[in-house]
Amino acid sequence: MRETILPLVSRWGLNSATVGETRFKRLRLNLEEVWNMGPMEANTVNDSAAAPRRRWKFFGLAAAIVTAGFAFPLYDLLRLALTSSLYSHLVLIPLISLYFALQDREHLKADQSRMARNWACLPLALGLGILVGYGLGLSSGWKPPREDYLAVMTLAFLMFLAAAAVLTLGRATLRLLLFPGAFLIFLVPFPMVVNEAIETFFQKGSAEASYLLFKLLGMPVFRQGTVFQLPGFSMEVAPECSGIRSSYVLFITSIVAGQMFLRSNWRRVALTLFVIPLALLRNGIRIVTIGYLCVHISPDMIHSFIHRRGGPIFFVLSLVPFTALLLWLRHAERRKTSPDRSVNQTNS
Repeated sequence: MRETILPLVSRWGLNSATVGETRFKRLRLNLEEVWNMGPMEANTVNDSAAAPRRRWKFFGLAAAIVTAGFAFPLYDLLRLALTSSLYSHLVLIPLISLYFALQDREHLKADQSRMARNWACLPLALGLGILVGYGLGLSSGWKPPREDYLAVMTLAFLMFLAAAAVLTLGRATLRLLLFPGAFLIFLVPFPMVVNEAIETFFQKGSAEASYLLFKLLGMPVFRQGTVFQLPGFSMEVAPECSGIRSSYVLFITSIVAGQMFLRSNWRRVALTLFVIPLALLRNGIRIVTIGYLCVHISPDMIHSFIHRRGGPIFFVLSLVPFTALLLWLRHAERRKTSPDRSVNQTNS
């Protein structure tokens, strides 16, 4: 058949006399190349550029279907973010995740790696298991608080969204989207039992930190649990004084900063873990400051601005040691990689 196709080019007038010898040779070579490639390879060449776009279209369609299925819980989640001081950061989580995803947009556009659809059964099974467990809980008479309901629904939504990504995107794309996708876990509100446990931890930890600071500063103090008896005044470290909101925001900030400025995983972990003692120390300093003002100025300082609205001030102050540690870790990381580059250049 090859011997019949190529002579037809000359018979139809595509020869050197009509289109020029150079154009005829080019057309003949193209026909021979396509013929030698075979139909499957020719289709691969034509579809290679369109394959990533087609995958992203399928993912967009799947993500839209999943989002529509969880429209009501997601709307309630937005309302929670707009009305709760603890979860006011939720509106920023998708934007931050999108920012990290777009850092590799050139690779995402050109990815033609193989797919790993078999792994989609894992997040899909988890999502279904969450919904089934929630339904069984409701049938047994469980009446979840608002936060528990949103935690269950948001987690199930993320599982189905992950399944959609695994079903439609290539392996290289999934690796690049691992951190942006995992970061979306901060959309999930704390269930009430988790929230109370974290709040209690920071309440008691802040009481310990403030007691040590009172002792170091020489302030006479008698302590009973979270109640402090100061000269002429008594104060209690209530759950509202735990600083859970600012500590949570600082925790998320440490993850974002570590991903942006550090490369070593252990340094990222160290920066994130540093947030816990830093938050306890910050709360302790705030409690001690209020105690000193109440003792040396007036007990009415317990109702002052520094107690009611002073949280952002101490949060900003806590960013000073946090930034110092981040810069030190970044400097140490660069100093370690510089000799390695010098040795490589010398050997080359």
